[in-house]
Amino acid sequence: MTSAAARTALDLTADLPLPALEDLYRDLHRHPELAFREHRTAAGLAKSLTAAGFDTAEGIGGTGVTGLLRNGDGPTVLLRADMDALPVEERTGLPYASQAPGVMHACGHDMHVTWLTGAAQALAAGRDAWSGTLIVVGQPAEESGQGAAAMVADGLYDRVPRPDVLLGQHVAPGPVGLFGHRAGLILSATTDVDIVVHGRGGHGSRPETTVDPVVTAAYLVTRLQTVVSREVAPRESAVLTVGRIEAGTAANIIPATARISLNLRTQSAAVRDRMVEAIRRIAQGECLAAGCPREPEVTLGDAFPATVNDLATHDRIAGVHREVFGSAAVFDPGPAMGSEDFAQLAEGEGGLPYCFWFVTSTPDEVWDAAEGEDLMARIDAVPSNHSPLFAPDLAVVAPGVRTLVAGALAYLVS
Repeated sequence: MTSAAARTALDLTADLPLPALEDLYRDLHRHPELAFREHRTAAGLAKSLTAAGFDTAEGIGGTGVTGLLRNGDGPTVLLRADMDALPVEERTGLPYASQAPGVMHACGHDMHVTWLTGAAQALAAGRDAWSGTLIVVGQPAEESGQGAAAMVADGLYDRVPRPDVLLGQHVAPGPVGLFGHRAGLILSATTDVDIVVHGRGGHGSRPETTVDPVVTAAYLVTRLQTVVSREVAPRESAVLTVGRIEAGTAANIIPATARISLNLRTQSAAVRDRMVEAIRRIAQGECLAAGCPREPEVTLGDAFPATVNDLATHDRIAGVHREVFGSAAVFDPGPAMGSEDFAQLAEGEGGLPYCFWFVTSTPDEVWDAAEGEDLMARIDAVPSNHSPLFAPDLAVVAPGVRTLVAGALAYLVS
């Protein structure tokens, strides 16, 4: 028997204004904005929430937006969408491709804002069918890992009630019509690490008078590849990526410094700490071996917490999604090495319960051409988040709205 929440979700989303929502998505995609610069996006979201009957607030944590709809007694549910884009040059060839040079919604946050807008409108229009308090949040700066924390630090929960549950979702590669749910760990923690190697610069014709930091950096990059393979247990999952190397100004000048930027992906604090210690030790050792005049500088940068779904919350949300979309549409993608700052809205470990899930979005023609023997292999073969070719199918607008509505109603309908 279908639950009242599932039946109500289907009723409230039966006649979504899809042309308007698709137009909104195209407009957001054309006008991407980087972290903490989402002024146009935030203003548009606030305007639509106000028109739907929400009490709105802007400028929280920089460019964050909230909408509050009190609708009698009942639980308080928070729905969140992130708003920022990436410094990526778009190569999709879409007629609504980014008009901002070097900036693209390559992670689908434009779709997230569209989903949140549609869900807020549907729930506001159908408020006779549910009871409680609904909070919607447009969050800045997810890509930098700073936006959620900035909103909380700026008094988010002084401006809106503390929710009983937080719900969020993310567009992902995969055939349209699937929803990735996982109890417990679903996304990994991330830590950025910067290393500065100090050498002694000089003329390219006289290397014997210098200490070449480029050579030392090259050895360091190679040696760092052993951190995961030799210092992390096989039962643990971890990734170390060297994402950037910078040194020098001309071919005939040996520079004085070289800079290396790393990204760590881990699923436990213990593994993360072990990797950071190994990075410090290897950097110091390589610089000592090269005769560098100073020890290297190793600095920890932006960090994202792990995303760990509350078991009871996951079961409730995955359950209503199975009712709405069918059991075959809900699958377990396993814990991903990607990261999110959504958990910071829950105020850390032991804070507010939450559930975060995925909505697959690859266009049919791209998916049908993908090679691979199983679902996950084919997902790996299609353009993914952060790719200049990432382009969610507009067919996911309605399902993404419906997942948020169903999730909220799982708490707001008795």
